Amino acid sequence: AARVILFAESSHWDPNWLYSSDEYYQRFVEPNLDQAIAELEREPRRVYSVECIFFLRLYWERRPAQREAVRALVNEGRLRLTSSGVTTADTLLPSAEAILRDLLIGQEWLRANGMAQEPRLAYFTDSFGCSPALPSLLTAAGFECTAITRVDGMYFVGCDYESSRRFPRPGSSADLLLNQERSLDFVWRGPDGAEVLCHWNAFTYGQGDLLAHRGLSRIYLFNVAVADRSERNVARRIEQFAAQLQPVSRTPYLFCPIGMDFVAPIPDLVGLLDRYNQRRYPETGLWAVNAGLDDYLALVDCHRGDLPHLALDPNPYWTGFYTARPALKELCYGLVDQLLLAERLALLPKSPGTLQEVAEELADAWWTAVVANHHDFITGTSPDRVVDEEQRPWLEQARTTVDATVQRLAADAIRIPDPPPAGDQVRWGYEGGIVRVQTPHYAVELSEEAGGGIVRAWCPDTGQPFLSAMSNELVNYRDSGGLWRMGHEFRGGVLKEIRRAGPRTVRLEVRPLDGGLEVACDVELDGLPLRRICWFQAGLPVLRFRVEGRAADRRTVTVRFHTGLSAGHLVMDQPGGIAVRPLLKIYDPTFWPLQHWLHLQDGESGRGLALWLRRPGAVACGPGGRLEVVALRNATRERAFGLLPLLGNPATGHERAPYAFDYALWFTPSGDWHENGMDAVAHSLSRAALQDGEPPAALPASALAELAAGVVTTDRPDVLITAVKAASRGEGLIVRLETHTTPGPPVVLALPRRKVEAAALCDARERDLATLKLRRGRVHLTMPGNIATVRLLLAARK
Repeated sequence: AARVILFAESSHWDPNWLYSSDEYYQRFVEPNLDQAIAELEREPRRVYSVECIFFLRLYWERRPAQREAVRALVNEGRLRLTSSGVTTADTLLPSAEAILRDLLIGQEWLRANGMAQEPRLAYFTDSFGCSPALPSLLTAAGFECTAITRVDGMYFVGCDYESSRRFPRPGSSADLLLNQERSLDFVWRGPDGAEVLCHWNAFTYGQGDLLAHRGLSRIYLFNVAVADRSERNVARRIEQFAAQLQPVSRTPYLFCPIGMDFVAPIPDLVGLLDRYNQRRYPETGLWAVNAGLDDYLALVDCHRGDLPHLALDPNPYWTGFYTARPALKELCYGLVDQLLLAERLALLPKSPGTLQEVAEELADAWWTAVVANHHDFITGTSPDRVVDEEQRPWLEQARTTVDATVQRLAADAIRIPDPPPAGDQVRWGYEGGIVRVQTPHYAVELSEEAGGGIVRAWCPDTGQPFLSAMSNELVNYRDSGGLWRMGHEFRGGVLKEIRRAGPRTVRLEVRPLDGGLEVACDVELDGLPLRRICWFQAGLPVLRFRVEGRAADRRTVTVRFHTGLSAGHLVMDQPGGIAVRPLLKIYDPTFWPLQHWLHLQDGESGRGLALWLRRPGAVACGPGGRLEVVALRNATRERAFGLLPLLGNPATGHERAPYAFDYALWFTPSGDWHENGMDAVAHSLSRAALQDGEPPAALPASALAELAAGVVTTDRPDVLITAVKAASRGEGLIVRLETHTTPGPPVVLALPRRKVEAAALCDARERDLATLKLRRGRVHLTMPGNIATVRLLLAARK
């Protein structure tokens, strides 16, 4: 055939978006799967795809009579998995480890239940943008290809009060693929050079839903369609889809997905396609088949040399979800942190449980943690009812379990250390409403008349100014956006500055600390109290800050710094790697997602500034170096023109709980992010921030983290150990290493308290790849990319 159009049938199942997981299961998933299995058993050439494990496991548990059918169809490859993930995860907000664990846990559930399918495809159907380092993450987990839908600048029906002719937005990823490369298929290259074959669904992930229907949509929220299985209608639809796809397909193959949210399978799909081929193929030269997305990508891979190779950053798609529902996000991140801590504590010499026993104890909590990766869970884009009745209780219950495990593991293995010596003291003084603070690294002045903001910052040795105008200033915005989007992202929306905390006079409270100083004040925005805290330490070049409180409804509160730097781009960490981004893209201002740190550098002087966040967040930088980071957000529902809801963003949510937003600033004298060791600084700050939280055991949390960190070590400060766990597949101990630099020189991995007898490099799904060398009990390896997974076989404890 000159052209082949491949229809891959699925259904996008959100675990708990607008409804609870049980409501979705009973109303849609169970009947859909019953119908899909019946169709597969009736037609042996049919393929039906399941995009994630969450509901497949629920079906398995609640329909034991169907288990043999499910197992057989999965092992035959006709009930096709388009990922091993428990969910279709967001890949901008969770940590790299949380995403990798998602892919592992789903794979292990399949193996444990006798299903041998190991997908090489990871399909991110509906995620709102993706990490530009997604190829690095997927390669680390042993995946070869991916597919995505929502990229910056694209048109998606129901999401804007604009004509589709105004899309794609100039300069966007959609513009690049549609108008410049003219290809929906490309080789996606990550920051470490990892490559995966990728397909983009430019016409949504339900493009082919109306193959045998007339109407507007079969999605459960807006099901306006009637069946029409006539030859004329089906042929018209097939040729219509092909006409859309042909101009942006560089190979003979066209991919048309069937599978919008909770749509039912199309009866006798293979028969409809066979009829088209028998009657229409001789005149059109277009052959129609039902198969899997991975089948399509295998065909396209035969033409890999004809495809563009791109280092794609498909962001910003929407930006409000980066910081929506901060208290819910805190529960998600805190759960993963505690799980990783518990796994490491199991390796301590006096640990009361074996590695495997601890792994089994944490299994249910890990399941909850990776379900929370979902693109409508950690993003905060579910309505209040679902969050309050299901998502939050799940997280709180899991956290209670893990905290008890940490308490037990730490109880007999540690003691409260003697307090460290005080060290150098911060010099400070107060005069005329100004608090002046000086350390060997910086000098700053905070003003009561400026609402507690920094009015001056300079180098104490040279007098060179570090900031060009008042900074650390709270700015209050009226935001007509909602859980997904900020108000300036759509036509008829508003993001407007309405007030700053600056002009009002506050009282600065100064409290000396061992080796440092705390300066705090209370302010009000929209009648709600906010507390601002600054910490200064003599021995550190970093200024640490906190904002505590809650934004009012339909408000976004940012912290603003006037850096005075003329930077042409921003460098920040993302799950799986580093992103280099322009100051502006599509939106003005452009808020970018970052995991923990950002660095900007002046193009002339070379000096720079780094921003660190304790939790992932959103940051914008305008010309002149005006840096702005979202501290608190409570935008309840997207509204255009002050009234009209956006059909594609139907959930309403309120932030009712106060939140503590932690961030830090570091003035870098010269050099880029790597030369200033940003990864190591961010790692140290993350540990230091633990001392401000509640300790999970008798030892302060920061000291407990230090103790756990010594379980496994490396000889390179730019290579961090992100996880240490019992093997889920095979034997031994699994260690995950991560770096944002080039692989570079070999890494030496050591366990100070245990003897290593053998080691192997494996992928994140714990499939062994190569044997590693041991020298004097230490493991030597070269990082294969940004992420490496190592299996260690340990000598038995005496």
